Amino acid sequence: MKATQLLHDLGQSIWLDNITRNLLESGTLKRYINELSVTGLTSNPTIFDHAIKNGGAYDNAIRELTKTKSGEALFFELALEDITQAAALFRPVYDRTDGVDGWVSLEVSPSLAYDTTSTLAAAKDLSARAGRPNVFIKIPGTKEGLPAIEEAIFAGVPINVTLLFSREQYLAAAEAFLRGVERRIDAGLDPVVGSVASVFISRWDVAVTGKVADSLRDRLGIAIAKRIYKAYRSLLDSPRWQRAYNAGARPQRLLWASTGTKDPKASDVLYVKSLAAPFTVNTMPEATLKALADHGEIGAMLPADGGDCEEVLAQFGKAGIDIDALAAWLQDEGAKSFVQSWNDLLAVITDKGAALKGAVAR
Repeated sequence: MKATQLLHDLGQSIWLDNITRNLLESGTLKRYINELSVTGLTSNPTIFDHAIKNGGAYDNAIRELTKTKSGEALFFELALEDITQAAALFRPVYDRTDGVDGWVSLEVSPSLAYDTTSTLAAAKDLSARAGRPNVFIKIPGTKEGLPAIEEAIFAGVPINVTLLFSREQYLAAAEAFLRGVERRIDAGLDPVVGSVASVFISRWDVAVTGKVADSLRDRLGIAIAKRIYKAYRSLLDSPRWQRAYNAGARPQRLLWASTGTKDPKASDVLYVKSLAAPFTVNTMPEATLKALADHGEIGAMLPADGGDCEEVLAQFGKAGIDIDALAAWLQDEGAKSFVQSWNDLLAVITDKGAALKGAVAR
């Protein structure tokens, strides 16, 4: 039995952190669903940037859309076509799990990361345009994003909270989600609104590369994950959540993101084998997914009590790593990185549209 199937059977959802038109049209995504237990998908500006820049699969659509649209409007037309096709492929999973799994994600413009009002408006608009029940809209869990997350959940928009790095950032996102659910309960609305909280793992280890002893190499991200998983389990067991369950609510699931191994000396499935846990999601780059399928084994389940996370984090503290400050920096840098990828993406679309238009004119 493939390790992907083993992980799925233990209760962790495997999602693909990639989307391209070739992936959809070649049948590759459908094969991953059928053969590698993939039950969902995430996307981001960098993924779309690479897909459009490095191939011709989008050329015909760009050539046509350039006649009437440009910039963000043109991009979202392209993205929504891909996202809705993927959502249709995952719809059987969504139906079979009664909406727990089978989701695909599309991000609001990263340039809105610090604009609450515009983020909420964009989330509502993209959700309506997608017109599929299994499409998450991604909103960064920044200070400005949190009110938009609460309002979006209250409005019934399924949300993937992205750019979370620490326990405190996760708990703030979970609080925003729960407030939105509780407001729906108080208003007599259906309390079931899908959501995941996406915690980025590998970037922790990249950030401290060369700054700590070899004995701590590639251990920070996993320790942070264990701390967050403990908080997640405690929150789901809390009296406040029990009351929400009684009213028919469904919890926000924890999602491990940025789980591709960046260290060439480490296992290519380091962040998969170390983060196995029921009722969570691991969204993997395509190379990591294939590596997992080839390896044939997975690690022990994450301990609900956090295991040795505090001892490991204390060692990083002694090595001069300020976890709280680094978490804030990682979130800020992550937001800036997505904005840069977004600008690169729009530039690629503009340049390609102009080149295609010129080719037709000639």
